[in-house]
Amino acid sequence: MSGHSKWSTIKRKKGAIDAKRSKIFSKLIKEISIAVKESGTAVDSNPRLRMAIQNAKGVNMPKENIQRAISKASAEGSNYVETTFEGYAQGGVAVFVECLSDNNNRTVSNVRAVFNKRGGSLGTNGSLSFIFDRKGVFTIAKENIKSMEEIELDIIDAGVEDIEDDGDVYTLYCPLEFFGKVQKKLEELKIEAENSELRRVPNDTKVVDVDSAQKILRLIDELEDDDDVQNVFHNLEMTDELMKSME
Repeated sequence: MSGHSKWSTIKRKKGAIDAKRSKIFSKLIKEISIAVKESGTAVDSNPRLRMAIQNAKGVNMPKENIQRAISKASAEGSNYVETTFEGYAQGGVAVFVECLSDNNNRTVSNVRAVFNKRGGSLGTNGSLSFIFDRKGVFTIAKENIKSMEEIELDIIDAGVEDIEDDGDVYTLYCPLEFFGKVQKKLEELKIEAENSELRRVPNDTKVVDVDSAQKILRLIDELEDDDDVQNVFHNLEMTDELMKSME
């Protein structure tokens, strides 16, 4: 998991510098909309909405924008449909794409075009189920935690199974079914996560040469730039050599 965390950290730092804020806001508004459609506007009983609001605050989305998105979704409903795509990039690297779209034909066409353009291939849904485990992932700035030792037993009791020290942040992992419980425990401890998400974590990673890896990362970047794409997960091993080439 550490390689994937390094990639997430790079993206977070890069995002802080050159984030396309309107695109990030748009994706979060979609997430708020689908969360309200699923389970209503009561934050206490809707972990997905709580997560979306938390992440919106994490990227400094104005409070009025968040409330407007909730009100609109409550009044009008949501016409977004969740869809996923599974495929392979160069070197047999697995790529899992999560989308929220109001036009499935457009989404299918766009995602397929990126895979074809970048030397990848789409597979059938379920073909990557043996590669990824869905887990709750919480990214917490170290400055928001007085002492990890003091809270470690509490968060493990809530369901956290792995804690990674990623420089300026801690990354906590828990099984999917404990996501809401861990979320509430952090709130009880008055610990605010920079980001929380349900992530498809690879149980095995693939090492490829740097040139191929850079091409794969371009494929991932191009997918993430699509308005219908919410998340892209992969099992590319972020080797030290690759990390150095990205500096």
